Amino acid sequence: MPHYTYTSYDGAELSYTLLPARGDGTPRRARPPLVCLAGGPGRDAAYLGDLGGMDTARDLVIPDSRGTGASPPASRPAAYAFPRLAEDLEALRAALGLERFALLAHDAGAAVAQAYAAAHPGRLTHLVLVCPGSRLQGELPGDAREIFESRADEPWWPDAYIAAQQLTEAHDTGEIRALLFRAAPMAYGRWEEPQRAHAAAEGAQLGPVPRAGFWQGVDEATRRALLVGLREVTRPVLVVTGDRDAVTGMRAGELVAASFPHARVRTLHQVGHYPWVDAPELFRPIVEDFLTRP
Repeated sequence: MPHYTYTSYDGAELSYTLLPARGDGTPRRARPPLVCLAGGPGRDAAYLGDLGGMDTARDLVIPDSRGTGASPPASRPAAYAFPRLAEDLEALRAALGLERFALLAHDAGAAVAQAYAAAHPGRLTHLVLVCPGSRLQGELPGDAREIFESRADEPWWPDAYIAAQQLTEAHDTGEIRALLFRAAPMAYGRWEEPQRAHAAAEGAQLGPVPRAGFWQGVDEATRRALLVGLREVTRPVLVVTGDRDAVTGMRAGELVAASFPHARVRTLHQVGHYPWVDAPELFRPIVEDFLTRP
């Protein structure tokens, strides 16, 4: 996939990937591009792939956040914090010449998207938040653990449980990567070949430095001000959750949606933390229908 660069607010040359629309053979008017933010935090955006074929109908613009993918490390730790990553996004918008645009964000990328929406509400046409956490909302619901425990009869569960416990104490990079793969089934609606292949890349895609800096320097006053800003976002918001998401659960998505005046939640059945991997045939049309509505 070709990489392009743009200059951000501090002069850093950051990278993004452009996936041109493939089309489905049906004549149609060109649709606006969709900018897609990866989560992790600090994970290489390659794990998004084509988001289950979202590039069929429109161009996908997928930035590499600082210190991930083809983007260089930040010159100072504060630049990894999610409000600063939101300013990188504003620089990308300007570089692309987009007056307004649609934004999709997964996992921790939803925090960047919310910071952007609060700071630049008039720049968005639509906002899609996929399996977000609710740390910004100041609440960490326990339903993700309940979802995990409800699957205790599946063959992968005992080893995934042990690995998840050991991850909290692990420090060696090689050990962490191995444990992540052992715990990975909890993040998917089922554990089959597509899910295994997707999970196998996770360990190598995580950047420990960007990950550590993502939440740094964001105090309580900043968090509350951001939530106030979200009440001013008049654009439509779609929050997608999975009823088998043992990473962030479903309740977090409801809390995030409640932060906006015009948001709705769609929960996908037997789907985990990566809906485009588990059920692209469900995920893609729901998102595309939302994006094409006025």
